[in-house]
Amino acid sequence: MTDLPHFQLYIDGAFCEGHDGQVLRSANPATGEDWSSFACAAPQDVDRAIKAARRVLDDPAWRDMTQTQRGKLLHRLADLIEQNAEKLGRIETTDSGKLLAETASQTGYVGDYYRYYGGLADKIEGAVLPIDKPDMHVFTRREPIGVVVAVVPWNAQMFLTATKLGPALAAGCSVVLKASEIAPAPMLEFAKLVDQAGFPAGVVSVITGDAENCAIPLTRHPDVDRIAFTGGPDTARHVVRNSAENFAVTSLELGGKSPILVFEDADLDSAANGLIAGNFGASGQSCVAGSRGLIQRSVLDDLIERIATASAGITVGDPLEPATHVGPLCTHSQIERIVSTLAKAREQGAKIHFGGAPLARAGNYMAPTLVECADHSIATLNTELFGPVMSLLPFDTEEEAIALANSTPYGLGSGVFTRSLARAHRVSDRLKAGICWVNTYRAVSPIAPFGGYNHSGYGREAGVDAIHDYTRTKTTWINTSDAPMANPFVMR
Repeated sequence: MTDLPHFQLYIDGAFCEGHDGQVLRSANPATGEDWSSFACAAPQDVDRAIKAARRVLDDPAWRDMTQTQRGKLLHRLADLIEQNAEKLGRIETTDSGKLLAETASQTGYVGDYYRYYGGLADKIEGAVLPIDKPDMHVFTRREPIGVVVAVVPWNAQMFLTATKLGPALAAGCSVVLKASEIAPAPMLEFAKLVDQAGFPAGVVSVITGDAENCAIPLTRHPDVDRIAFTGGPDTARHVVRNSAENFAVTSLELGGKSPILVFEDADLDSAANGLIAGNFGASGQSCVAGSRGLIQRSVLDDLIERIATASAGITVGDPLEPATHVGPLCTHSQIERIVSTLAKAREQGAKIHFGGAPLARAGNYMAPTLVECADHSIATLNTELFGPVMSLLPFDTEEEAIALANSTPYGLGSGVFTRSLARAHRVSDRLKAGICWVNTYRAVSPIAPFGGYNHSGYGREAGVDAIHDYTRTKTTWINTSDAPMANPFVMR
């Protein structure tokens, strides 16, 4: 096929091919067939993008733009995103297999992230310090941290781009966005909106490519001041090692094995929907998937029955169809990982209530699967599968539930279902996770910080404080006395 849609890199305000002419194809997970091609960056392209980002920080067109003007640019970008949400959603669905119902609506909502940070742009304030020295006026100001590298995965591209790009641009930084070489089309299409919004050339570049030619030279480049990474822990370790070359400030948003605790006093229909949302929503391809369901033993059988009944109506199919609930997985390797993990779980004594196998059809389709586990050693409870697999484990007491929930190196999301307000506060306080949803699951907002503990990473995205992560604090001392300086050999 020679008539596939083709997506170019966006570097220094221009769309271009990679320096070495490398082009890869992207397969539609729903059919297994190639649907598009895209240019790949070479080390020379990475260097050009970073140098443009460094140059524009001293360009009056960006450097001297008022914070209010930057905010207006972000509002303009938000409007363009909303206007093109359906188009971007279709591209993302075709490229990654996520449901159009989610990609289009999520992309539309992403506009609010840019509006939120557009509104914060001219509210980045310093302070006058009540200094303990006479005749001194001391104040602080927050300045842009500099060149930012934002590494974004394929599974929630528009959302995970907004949580980095929004605060970075509001702070006055320049950004090189690195899209995953798996399903990069939405990010490369998004670059057209950045260009249309009117940001000066070099403020934002969007590239993609493999580790050797793109990711490694990007994250170790000497002109990078900050790295914002979302992805897996293995890749994150390489990013951290690379950042030792440039001492870039680094934040990591990684994976998880998030627990959902259901107590016997919970609304079980609500809990069943929460578990379905946390495991089968987005086909399970979510870093906050609630893939460890911890259920009080007295309601386990009842809850399993409710989940099975509700799941019987799930439609697995074409992600572009409105009636579809679960689409294909992005890559075939995810299917292979799930199949091998389920086989091990069966050997360990796990019970598969439904699903448990790929669907016999073209594309990367996995049947929604419910696994009942006798103990916490079962493989599905300890492996991030990134697919529609729900594992349930019984507990007897609140203390046991909390101990089980915290028995993981991860700590991103968590959920609690209970009618007791006291228990909700008590348990959520003790869960070692960056996010806790009570009687709901998988809700996000630009107002609410997002991030984890331990192997789920560090740093927070979204919320007011995130914008400060893209600034440095400068302290200025002004001597207000007319008297000459005193003894130069004594620190004041």
